Amino acid sequence: MKAVWRGNIIAEAPKESLIRIEGNWYFPPASVQWQYFTESDHHTTCFWKGEASYYDVVVNGETNSFGAWYYPEPKEGSVQRVGKDFANFVAFWNGVEVSE
Repeated sequence: MKAVWRGNIIAEAPKESLIRIEGNWYFPPASVQWQYFTESDHHTTCFWKGEASYYDVVVNGETNSFGAWYYPEPKEGSVQRVGKDFANFVAFWNGVEVSE
């Protein structure tokens, strides 16, 4: 599986190492090409997963604000609900294409 934005692979990993939650693929941190990411101060809250933190995705000087998110500390009970620890796994949206 790979995540692509503006023609650049920003994350890539075997499908079996990803976690699927509510229709979104979450990539393990080791699969992310960190040179394309900068921390954002944006946060949202999911009632059952907890507080999400965001990254801006930056490729060739173009910024996809809040293009990726992760849960640094999943809410109590959420790891059991998912069946795997998804802390710090990264998911994408806002024009980032995830495909096999």
